Amino acid sequence: MDYPLLNVFLTMLWFFLWIMWIMLLFRVVVDIFRDDTLSGWGKAGWTLTVCVLPFLGVFVYLIARGRGMGQRELRQAQDRERAFRAYVQEAAAEPAARAPGAKADELGKLAALHDKGDITDAEYERAKSRVLTG
Repeated sequence: MDYPLLNVFLTMLWFFLWIMWIMLLFRVVVDIFRDDTLSGWGKAGWTLTVCVLPFLGVFVYLIARGRGMGQRELRQAQDRERAFRAYVQEAAAEPAARAPGAKADELGKLAALHDKGDITDAEYERAKSRVLTG
């Protein structure tokens, strides 16, 4: 068991650097195929460059197109958030439109809250008008 602590540390360092390199390589390949502005030949050229000369290809890609990577990532995140918000709004609106007795149930709950004294007269009237208007 002659493996000094410093060698363990250096081995772990090299292992984590290798993992980071693999992650960077995959991120570049995903970005190549995500980019709508690149033509098919451009995507093929960048992919070939990154596969044949990985270190040089990745570093040249990051220098040449690194700013666009962040912008594409931001745009995709914004698109996903917009789609999620639209889905939530659509899903929240459906039950009220589908259930015929939903307004009556909601008015009953409001009346129970008002009778218990949990909401004031003004709050009750506002909520009731909001339920009745849709």
